[in-house]
Amino acid sequence: MFKDIQEKIKNNDINLIQSIDDFLNNFDEKNQEINAFISKNDEVKQLVKLSEERIKTNKSLMLDGIKIAIKDNILVEGLLSTAGSKMLKDYRASYDSTVIKKIKEAGGLIVGKTNMDEFAMGSSNETSYFGVVRNPIDLNRVPGGSSGGSTSAVASGMVDVALGSDTAGSIRQPASFCGVVGFKPTYGAVSRFGLIAMSSSLDVIGPIAKNVTDCESIFNIIAGKDDYDATSIDVLTEDKEWNIDDVKKLTIGVPKEYFVEGINEEVKENINNFVSKLKSLGVNIKEISLTHTQYAIPCYYIIMPAEVSSNLARYDNIRYGSKVNDLNISNLKDLYFKTRGDGFGREVKRRILLGTYVLSKGFYDQYYSKAQKVRRLIKQDFDQAFKEVGLILTPTCPDVAFAFGEKSQDPVSMYLSDIFTVPMNLAGIPAISLPLTKNKDGLPIGLQLTMQEKLDRRLLKISKVFESLINYNS
Repeated sequence: MFKDIQEKIKNNDINLIQSIDDFLNNFDEKNQEINAFISKNDEVKQLVKLSEERIKTNKSLMLDGIKIAIKDNILVEGLLSTAGSKMLKDYRASYDSTVIKKIKEAGGLIVGKTNMDEFAMGSSNETSYFGVVRNPIDLNRVPGGSSGGSTSAVASGMVDVALGSDTAGSIRQPASFCGVVGFKPTYGAVSRFGLIAMSSSLDVIGPIAKNVTDCESIFNIIAGKDDYDATSIDVLTEDKEWNIDDVKKLTIGVPKEYFVEGINEEVKENINNFVSKLKSLGVNIKEISLTHTQYAIPCYYIIMPAEVSSNLARYDNIRYGSKVNDLNISNLKDLYFKTRGDGFGREVKRRILLGTYVLSKGFYDQYYSKAQKVRRLIKQDFDQAFKEVGLILTPTCPDVAFAFGEKSQDPVSMYLSDIFTVPMNLAGIPAISLPLTKNKDGLPIGLQLTMQEKLDRRLLKISKVFESLINYNS
């Protein structure tokens, strides 16, 4: 936890300056194995001494001494911000995103930018222009995506905490695969100003850490309404610390739609065992139904590509981006075709084409408008459920981390990896993935907890109680 790290720095058990120097000097060697980072931040050395001085004089800021990694679609002034794409391979941000301003003001030491699926489009971190990210628990398996670089950096111990973005589970799914904690806030609870947009009505920035307390600390720093983001909101201030007796006063809902045919048997068994443990402690468990869960993936894969098609239209390689030096380009149309064709990867092109199709004349009402109506029904399912229960418990993913190449040639199979996380994005509600246990092969299994919108801080407090019952690292 952050306070423990600061205490060790204060007592000279950790030499902060040496620790940062070692990270930067050995960066290539350490990163080579898992490829979690796209770039490092040498400028952080200018801040380390001040951070150490504040700690040792009892004037420390909340994030003094804490090594932080930032997903490469979040802008940090002066650093590469590629979004994992060839299109932006040389782009350096000209300003800080709102979350980065807050991280810096709290004394955080940003050591580098993490690898990710290109423009956050993927569930395995196999689509990055900068190569695949490897799961530090099993190097032959994916870390999940699209925030796999951030989760791998935390799980491997390269950093203390990281920021990711979550559009369909891109924080929670890789957190589940890598055995760390990943938190997706309520939509709008964290400013998106300075986040390279993928799907504007779904994107959320959130923290990844080894424990809930550190996620909570980061969330408290980065959350809040922002004048630069019209969709940003304030969420409930919840100071009460919860314990197991408080949890017993809740009714916890377990949706039957999350235990359908196709779920990994070990995932199902371990989730059910934990539910049984809760019952034995006197926690009230109730089976509920989220009727429209089966429509979440098709609904998402209409709305998201439509917004991708719009958001990525700006990348014309005229104002910025990598350019194709082709003497045969004779007009603007050729320039667009060749530069966008060369700059975007296969998965990005697939989603742009799909989005353009569903927005085209004659198909808008048939697909996009209908998907928005289904999205409203999914939100209503949660609203109705929360009239009966205070918390919803599910698996984070239907399976554990899979091998490289296992699903990359089958887009539908890959998309189904997010089947348990997508509904929360469509509903705009907060959700967290906690490492529950490991399967017989030592691969992590994640537990997902969900609450009503704006109850982010309460969800984090309750998650600490669940974390104490799990003892994943014991």
